Order: sequence, then structure tokens, then C-alpha cells
Amino acid sequence: MNIMEVINALGRRKTAVARIYMKAGEGKITVNKRDYKEYFPTSILHYVVEQPLMLTDNLGKYDIKVNLDGGGINGQAEALRLAISRALCEINAEYRPVLKAKGLMRRDPRMVERKKPGQPGARKKFQFSKR
Repeated sequence: MNIMEVINALGRRKTAVARIYMKAGEGKITVNKRDYKEYFPTSILHYVVEQPLMLTDNLGKYDIKVNLDGGGINGQAEALRLAISRALCEINAEYRPVLKAKGLMRRDPRMVERKKPGQPGARKKFQFSKR
């Protein structure tokens, strides 16, 4: 695999969408035209983003350009993690069982429940008064 084309993948989590463009390089991850270490403030989020690359021993082998949209900082990091995992599986199918065992190939289906009419939140009810 000497000449590698750009691989693009999509990852989602809650309302966050990560579109990534991955090509062979020296491990630069650029999120919305900023370095990912600057974009994600905590080391936990850095770990979440690097997780699929670390599990497959690919840290520092690919340049990744990311467009992140919607959601919060945590959802965005997890959406990016899914996108990177999917892109790695496109490059080499043998990575799939490793990533799947750690649950990185699964789109987390948990979404915010909608607010219902006649109550203040999704499940909370207004205070009941007997008299």
C-alpha cells in the first residue's frame, strides 16, 4: 500500500457529526482547522480520540482532517473516535475484531428524549397540588 488515497468516514454521537479525511502522514490530527490537542481541552478527550489508533498501533502514521459539527465536546470526541475506527477498518479489515472487542465500531444509539407537552421536561411533571 505505497500510494494511499484519501479515505473519508463518518462518525456520529448524540447530535455531533464527525466527517474525516484520512491519508498517510506523520500523525497530525486537525479538527476544524485547529490541532486536536487545542480543540479538545482535557487529556481524557485526547485519549478518546487516540484510542482506535493506539489499539491498532497506528499512532503517528496517518494525517487526519476533521470537520466536526453539532453536539457538545464529549459527543464530538466520541463521534470522531467512531469515524477513525471506521476509516481504519477500510484500510485494513484485520483491525475490525480488535476495535469491535473494545466497542469502538458501535454507533452509540442513546439520544436525548423529546420534551412532552404539559410537562417541563421529557419525564419530569409539574408539581401536583391536591388543593
